[in-house]
Amino acid sequence: MSTSHPHAHRNSRSSSTLRRAVVHDSYDITRVPKHPGEGWTRFVCISDTHSHIFAVPPGDVLLHAGDLSNWGTLKDLKVTLEWMKTLPHPVKYYMAGNHDICLDTEYDDGGSMRQMRPHHMTPKDIATARKLVRGSWLGKSGMQYLEHESAVYTAKSGKTYTIYGSPAAPFFSIGAFQYEHRDGKALYAHIPPNVDILMTHTPALGICDTTKRGKHAGCPALAERLNDADMQSVRLHVCGHIHEARGVTALGQSEQNPDGRISVNAAMPVVPLPIIIDLMD
Repeated sequence: MSTSHPHAHRNSRSSSTLRRAVVHDSYDITRVPKHPGEGWTRFVCISDTHSHIFAVPPGDVLLHAGDLSNWGTLKDLKVTLEWMKTLPHPVKYYMAGNHDICLDTEYDDGGSMRQMRPHHMTPKDIATARKLVRGSWLGKSGMQYLEHESAVYTAKSGKTYTIYGSPAAPFFSIGAFQYEHRDGKALYAHIPPNVDILMTHTPALGICDTTKRGKHAGCPALAERLNDADMQSVRLHVCGHIHEARGVTALGQSEQNPDGRISVNAAMPVVPLPIIIDLMD
C-alpha cells in the first residue's frame, strides 16, 4: 500500500464539503476518510487501471470508467475481472475503454475494424470476453457491465440512482469503441434523461481533459449534451482516458442540483489513488 499523495487536478476540491457531497481526492490510502454514515452513499471512482492491481478503499459502490486492460487481450481482461471480483464493494459498475479491444465487436469478423485486429486475437477471444463480462460469476459479486446502457442502484436509504455507462471516446489511434467527432452528437443522444450518475470513458471538452501539452482533449459533443435541460439531474460524472487530467471539479449549480455536477477524471496516476465521492441520498 502506498502513502504517497499524487497532486490533484488544479480544479479539484480535495476532501472538500459541498452542500450534499464530500470529495476526497488526496488522502492517505492507509487511513481512509470516514464514511459520512446513514443517508449517504459512498462512490469509489477508478479508471484506466490497465490490468494493474492496487489498494482500493471500501465504499457502497465502485465505479470503473474504462480501460480495464493494458493491451486489450482476453488475458489482460481476466486479470482485472478477477481482481475486481475480490474488492469489498457490494455493487460494482464498470465498462470498457479504448484499450479494451477484445470487448469491441467492430474487431470481430464482419466488423469495421476487423482488418486492424491484433494478430494474436481471434473472434473466439472477442466472443469469450463479451460473455465473460456479463457472466453470473461476476454478478454474484455485485459486478455489472455497462455498454451504452443504464442500471439502477438502490441505496440503503431507499434512494435510487440511475447510472449510465458509455465506453466510447473520440478517435485518436487504433483502439476500441472509438468514433469520429461528427458522430458524437448522435452517440450521446442515447443518454437517457434524468440520469443521476454518468460514466463515460472520455471527458467532456474543457472539463478535466487537459493534456500535458495544454490541449483540451475531451469531446465537444459530450459537453454539449451535458448542457441539455434533461441532463441537469446528473450529480456525478465519472470519466478517465486523459491520465494527466486526473482530478475533480464541480460546475452547473442550479436549484435542482445545488452542488452542480461533480465531474471526476478518475484515471489512475503513477501512484494509484481512487477518488471518493460521498453523496447525500
